[in-house]
Amino acid sequence: MNQLQVRLALLLAGLETPTLKREEGQTFVEYAMILALIGVALVAALTFLHDRIAAAYSTIASSI
Repeated sequence: MNQLQVRLALLLAGLETPTLKREEGQTFVEYAMILALIGVALVAALTFLHDRIAAAYSTIASSI
């Protein structure tokens, strides 16, 4: 039997045809994209707030 015949037989029997789609890889890529976006946002925030962060650490270090 070829693939078309197998799918037709399964359809007539009321069974679902097996698919080759895998969603695990899609989920991994989505999480990787979210982590990359968080990383870019963190670098941008630290670059923008660099002077304030350095001043805060200097203040804390001088008070100790």
